[in-house]
Amino acid sequence: MGRIINFTDTTLRDAHQSLWATRMRTEDMLPVAELLDSIGYWSLEVWGGATFDVCMRFLHEDPWERLRRLKKVITKTPLQMLLRGQNLVGYKHYPDDIVERFIFKAVENGIDVIRIFDALNDVRNLEFSMRKAREAGAHVQAVVVYTRSPIHSVDHYLDTAHKLVEIGADSLCIKDMAGLLSPYMAETLIAKFKAEFDLPIHLHTHYIGGLAPMTYLKAIEAGVDCVDTATAPLAFGASQPPVETIVSALKGSPREATLDLDALFEVARYFEKVRRERGFERGVTRISDMQVFSHQVPGGMISNLVAQLEVQKALDKLDEVLKEIPRVRADLGYPPLVTPTSQIVGIQAVLNVLCGERYKVVPDEVKAYVRGYYGRPPGEIAPELLQKLTGGEGIIEGRPADYLEPLWEKAKAESADFARSDEDVLSYALFPQIAEKMLRERNSGVKPADLQSKEVSQVNLNEIKELVKLVNETDIAELKVESDGVKFSIKKATGDVVAKADVPPAPATKASVEAPASTAVEQDDVLKDNEVQVVAPMVGTFYRAPAPDAEPYVQVGERVTVGQPLCIIEAMKLMNEIESEVEGTIVKILVENGQPVEYGQPLFIIAKA
Repeated sequence: MGRIINFTDTTLRDAHQSLWATRMRTEDMLPVAELLDSIGYWSLEVWGGATFDVCMRFLHEDPWERLRRLKKVITKTPLQMLLRGQNLVGYKHYPDDIVERFIFKAVENGIDVIRIFDALNDVRNLEFSMRKAREAGAHVQAVVVYTRSPIHSVDHYLDTAHKLVEIGADSLCIKDMAGLLSPYMAETLIAKFKAEFDLPIHLHTHYIGGLAPMTYLKAIEAGVDCVDTATAPLAFGASQPPVETIVSALKGSPREATLDLDALFEVARYFEKVRRERGFERGVTRISDMQVFSHQVPGGMISNLVAQLEVQKALDKLDEVLKEIPRVRADLGYPPLVTPTSQIVGIQAVLNVLCGERYKVVPDEVKAYVRGYYGRPPGEIAPELLQKLTGGEGIIEGRPADYLEPLWEKAKAESADFARSDEDVLSYALFPQIAEKMLRERNSGVKPADLQSKEVSQVNLNEIKELVKLVNETDIAELKVESDGVKFSIKKATGDVVAKADVPPAPATKASVEAPASTAVEQDDVLKDNEVQVVAPMVGTFYRAPAPDAEPYVQVGERVTVGQPLCIIEAMKLMNEIESEVEGTIVKILVENGQPVEYGQPLFIIAKA
């Protein structure tokens, strides 16, 4: 056991993913990057995980450019990324040609350490990416995902670790994404790992319920080589423990840290300034966070789950969702709740609650998981759910990636008019719609800062609240306004007026907000006796086809059957197939392809057969 304990700093990746919904911008990172580089961390985790798609989706930034800019400033400390095995930085499996090119480009652009995990601890999903990371010249840190369930045991973790060492891991990491690892279990696991493996052992956990500092101390006493921490303004809560606390706790111990507390606090002061300026919250432990010991929702998923429910205008249903998550997890064979299975379980739980019926709407990713396309579930899937979602079709037994067609040449051809580099093509291959939008904006000269300052979800909401208040408090009967290109009509409501809003108005609101005509059923679309509306079960983006180059699911005049897919709504990072609940004929399609839709918004009119 080495005397000095090492630290990996997660501030620029997992910490803001866990607390700030991954909204830290590159411009927030660069001013402090040189100081972080001087402190003496074993590595700086700066890339991967959700940072890749959030960069494009919400911050309108190129994640590759972020990595290159950080590498220019950080010259002494290895840069680390989190890779989801065959999922890379996405939420589904990608074919080997994409995995290989992505890993080599990541290393070429500045990554030194690749921490690689599979949500199911299915080693078949790690073999290819580990081998390619080694070929690319990266330090390969293989991960054993920790969770609690009737299936998972110390023997399971040791068996997984032995397989990873055989494949060629340079170091091992025990990844406790939900803060479930207790101090004494950590002591047991680390002691066994140190006894059986002649490799550095790293430990990753989250503060969440408050166990993390104690867990780290027992792990350090048992011989762990490196732990993950974050600067204090981005620590606690769903994030990692603060580095300042762990360093101070080790003063005078046999494993005393060498990091300079004064420099650490200088970093903390910088990020506290960023936090205040951007209006981000501190990491705190709430009762719902303490419930992690039952619902097991990990750090990154907690903040994203709250954000997603806010978008769905259903934050009041958080407690119901947290109760539903363990039920869905048991139905799906107790997968560890780490990306992408945390998204798979989480969105299914959200949909079960929002729809008021379990498994009424099932995303394609959930169906793929049940059929084995994400790997081998740790336990058995509930038989009735297996039958419902597979329709009697077989479950694949081989390595999931072996069932995928090569994608590189197809992605390269489809993105030819807006992709300027192999990195652009890879972004498109992973997130087609999101990457195309971001790359076209970049090519047209639009600056990310201009787009970041006009987040419609925030600007419109604040403006509308003020305007509703104005209408309520004056003699104005109707006020027509335009905000960020969206036209609104705000009318004073009377006792017999029903609001025509896309979303239910707040109980205390007297005025009603009329939806834009293009997104609601017009007066001449009054339903006939045999007609029904298909409405959006969630807030998201409407797509008529499963892929940009595919035929639409349905056309006007087409007959449809019960259970036939009608469209996709992209929400909460997953593609959700919306199926017909009746047999009949498509009379009208009310939404344009790629258009944002609200909860309850009409999408189709169907004449029942």
